[in-house]
Amino acid sequence: MLQAELLIDGKFVSPVLVADTFWGRFRGMLWRSELPPALLLRKTNSVHGMGMRQSLDVASLDANGRVLAVATLKPARMTSTVPGCIDVLEAPLGSFAQWGLVPGSTVTFSA
Repeated sequence: MLQAELLIDGKFVSPVLVADTFWGRFRGMLWRSELPPALLLRKTNSVHGMGMRQSLDVASLDANGRVLAVATLKPARMTSTVPGCIDVLEAPLGSFAQWGLVPGSTVTFSA
């Protein structure tokens, strides 16, 4: 997976792994001894918490990186599809509050 820098409204907040293949999206945050600070799932509009041990912050992004909705994904649950969602950003619970990520924020990445 590609590693990039995550920017929220133009401000660097964290490194991010970019899952842009089927297998990268399939694995997501599963089977990791340590969770990455953030994970961008490209070309997907919903995620699940099957096999997860902890809750995650999840943001639905449109094609321009605008945050359409944020949610908490609990283990063994699924997120709802959000109209216009192209990508999904995941992070450990509490990360979005720390970064100031809210609906309407703009998420960008730099390699």
